[in-house]
Amino acid sequence: MKKTTVKFSSASTTFYFDTSFNLLEDLTGTAKTVIITDENIFRAHQKKFEGWNTIVLQAGEEYKIQRTVDSIIDQLIAFGVDRKSFLVGIGGGVITDLTGYVAGIYLRGVKFGFVPTSVLAMVDAAIGGKNGIDVGLYKNMVGVIRQPEFLLYDYSFLKSLPKTEWVNGFAEIIKHACIKDASMFKLLEQSKLSDFQKDRNLLNRIIQKNALLKARVVQEDEFETGNRKLLNFGHTFGHAIENTYALPHGHAVAIGIVVACIISESYKNFRHTDRVVALIRKYGLPAYHAFDAAKVSAVMRTDKKKVNDVINFVMLEKIGKAVVAPVSMDEISGLITQLENKSS
Repeated sequence: MKKTTVKFSSASTTFYFDTSFNLLEDLTGTAKTVIITDENIFRAHQKKFEGWNTIVLQAGEEYKIQRTVDSIIDQLIAFGVDRKSFLVGIGGGVITDLTGYVAGIYLRGVKFGFVPTSVLAMVDAAIGGKNGIDVGLYKNMVGVIRQPEFLLYDYSFLKSLPKTEWVNGFAEIIKHACIKDASMFKLLEQSKLSDFQKDRNLLNRIIQKNALLKARVVQEDEFETGNRKLLNFGHTFGHAIENTYALPHGHAVAIGIVVACIISESYKNFRHTDRVVALIRKYGLPAYHAFDAAKVSAVMRTDKKKVNDVINFVMLEKIGKAVVAPVSMDEISGLITQLENKSS
């Protein structure tokens, strides 16, 4: 086990890499802890939950909504949860988002931690303190920024993860490599998905690298006034098509990354879109998806990152170096229209 603590502005998060779920009892104890998980995780790992107060939710992004929050709060009241209690989200990004959000608003804030169970949650969704819910087509429209006490990484949870979810998670790993780590990009080019599935040491290496990369970006800019915006690479367009076309998050981000690369060609003279497309396809992700430009542009105009009619769009100057550039929505809409219906 490797233990690393990252200090943020008002809290610290301790990362326990390559450890056992059994550590949770030492961290929080069972008496004052309520676990929040989903039906898939609970069914696959039921023995791990024995002896714990557990709330089991329906699985899926469509349940990351206020109605689910209300249901969780009703159950917390029934469990007698007070300000000395601990909430622990065990699951993928939907569960960690919901748990962190509820922990931020219940009794004006209770302690919480995460046991991420998907690659996506381990390298991205569970890290950084952004917790929230969706409103209609608009992802994470309501939320809070509040850091978990800990993240516990037990890779045995990944044994029940379908290959499609491994693929989903690697979209965020590719994103991190594109914006901040050219050497990681080369490692991904030299490897394949099955290498990480079979080699625990290689898996632990890539998980740690990505988790701490994101944590340190957040540490520098917790409330997204500067450098943290780089983490939105691929997400502006990706979020706009994710719910509109019911795409998995990783697929939408991968497509968004390609769109951002193409836009970077015009604005930043980026010359490696083909290399990024090849890597995305190597890991089983789509590079393109047919879309309605008018619909996507309309959703993008509601993006949280938009100020007046300008959006801070993340582009690449080269692999491993991203920049944020203000672009008018009219310009973005024009570029999106030119890309409409491009497909592989």
